[in-house]
Amino acid sequence: MSMHAPLIIDIAGTSLTDVDRARLAHPLVGGIILFKRNWEGRSALVQLCADIKAVKPDLLISVDHEGGRVQRFRTDGFTHIPPMRAFGELWMDDGKGTKYREGSGAMRAMNAATAAGYVLGTELRACGVDFSFTPVLDLDYGESSVIGDRSFHRDPRVVAALAKSLMQGLLQAGMGNCGKHFPGHGFVKADSHVDIPVDKRSLKAILDEDAAPYPWLSSVLTAVMPAHVIYPKVDKRPAGFSEKWLKDILRARLRYDGAIFSDDLSMEGARRIDGALISYTDAALTALNAGCDMVLLCNQSLGLGEHVDELLDGMDAALRDGRWVPDIDSESRRVSLLPDTEPQAWEDLMRQPAYLQALDLLP
Repeated sequence: MSMHAPLIIDIAGTSLTDVDRARLAHPLVGGIILFKRNWEGRSALVQLCADIKAVKPDLLISVDHEGGRVQRFRTDGFTHIPPMRAFGELWMDDGKGTKYREGSGAMRAMNAATAAGYVLGTELRACGVDFSFTPVLDLDYGESSVIGDRSFHRDPRVVAALAKSLMQGLLQAGMGNCGKHFPGHGFVKADSHVDIPVDKRSLKAILDEDAAPYPWLSSVLTAVMPAHVIYPKVDKRPAGFSEKWLKDILRARLRYDGAIFSDDLSMEGARRIDGALISYTDAALTALNAGCDMVLLCNQSLGLGEHVDELLDGMDAALRDGRWVPDIDSESRRVSLLPDTEPQAWEDLMRQPAYLQALDLLP
């Protein structure tokens, strides 16, 4: 196994430049996250993914592809996956009246969620994408603008059942999953992209409600992304930078042993630690030392991408100075997220009975 490569970066365009290739070839870069700006069509995406793998075969190609308003590829044949709330509504519908379909609401909702995971996973994989940061496990309190209809339901039991169903579909497609945003982002109004949300509830209240899906799903979760939220009754640092949240609670108490990704280090909630604005390198080091296996730096490749280079140089220096020690377990968690089956070609997928049946089950 190669050295621990914890950095997930991005690129500005729809194809690789020589600068992109040099950054992706950096020994500390373990993956790439794609955005809408990297999409111009299916064949271009297939080519881009092949070019990325040509730099390093074990780079993890990832994307935020949940369904609803968070779906980066939406044209050229990609199925529009409904927002997760649609599955929660299906669960609550008792199947009477105009919405009547064979089978009860809860069972139909679980089958539909599995179908969504399968469609989402097989379509991405047919284009060369390895991994999607989905599903959202946050509860729908009706408060959070940033979560909203990305949440399945208010009840953690319904969330866990539907998320497990979606993960089953992803698994059938040969893809891992990522529960987010631990321990829960649904209770706070503020958006952590531009602000630092604070959730003042007790640890017990959070574990009883918002974090409940995590231990229930621990046998099937392959990755977790913590929230850029501060829970001051537990720790003064946001969850993704908190040893207490990641090592003591998620790993030790909830017995989770899969991969942990930091959320985007360029978000406002990420770079204010203990009240001070810190560098991208210090943010990455804080997250890794708190227990993250991988850290994401998003949207900093635009323009000259100097912040990406700053992070790469800074992590090189931290490695030399001993401020960061590579973790062999973290690297094996990263590598385990790479699919180990061959994807189907798009044309074959379009004729495949399981795929066509899954399309029919979507709400």
